Amino acid sequence: MSAAVLDRFRLDGQVALVTGASSGLGRHFAQLLAAAGATVAVAARRRDRLAELVEQIRAAGGQAHAFELDVTSNASVQACFDEIEAGPGTPHVLVNNAGVTVTKSLLQQTEADWDAVVGTNLKGSWLVATEAARRMVARGEGGAIVNIASILGERVAAGVAPYAISKAGLVQATKAMALELARHRIRVNALLPGYVATDLNEEFLAGEAGQKLRARIPSREFGTLEGLDGPLLLLASEAGSALSGACLAVDRGHLVSSL
Repeated sequence: MSAAVLDRFRLDGQVALVTGASSGLGRHFAQLLAAAGATVAVAARRRDRLAELVEQIRAAGGQAHAFELDVTSNASVQACFDEIEAGPGTPHVLVNNAGVTVTKSLLQQTEADWDAVVGTNLKGSWLVATEAARRMVARGEGGAIVNIASILGERVAAGVAPYAISKAGLVQATKAMALELARHRIRVNALLPGYVATDLNEEFLAGEAGQKLRARIPSREFGTLEGLDGPLLLLASEAGSALSGACLAVDRGHLVSSL
């Protein structure tokens, strides 16, 4: 692969916003985008939880700034974008990552559980993506939006009904956004991770239930954070300029399994 091709994965001179950046996938994505040359705006409900991440990125030679953001509040979304624009500038790239789940059987799920999960994963992603798009349109240079969905947007699992429903909605929202924003040179795609080992779930995945889950994956392997690097950079960068409305599963073949 030539250097010119590899350069298309770079994000030098661009601002990238990552929501839900205080832990897990969001934290990793922020570090990845900074390493690819972007000035990263990391956002979460509590700004103080982002301080260590910002320090790590800067220590590695990257550029990062922390912002407070409650994705379920339109006022918070507006205020966050105003603050980002006054600092590093309007994002060229949005990684719409903020998400939560509540693990209970369907009959135990409550209205509050539904509101918390769907409010964050679907409404929150919609509020952030549409506001990012408005700002991108006003700037007139296009951009890239990457919605972090899940393979559970295309299949189901017991105990996480609101989560699966919200991610299915986000898959469809990605396609609707891609259709309407194409004329503004804004690409909208979704990344659908499978089961990825993180600090938050490694104990579960190592246990009996996790091993039964592993047996359903054709490769018999869980994903890794590093395994998401190439797909995310493809969707965020000029390398993926021909992609919009794509929903890219990164799951070691889980979706093609019949189990």
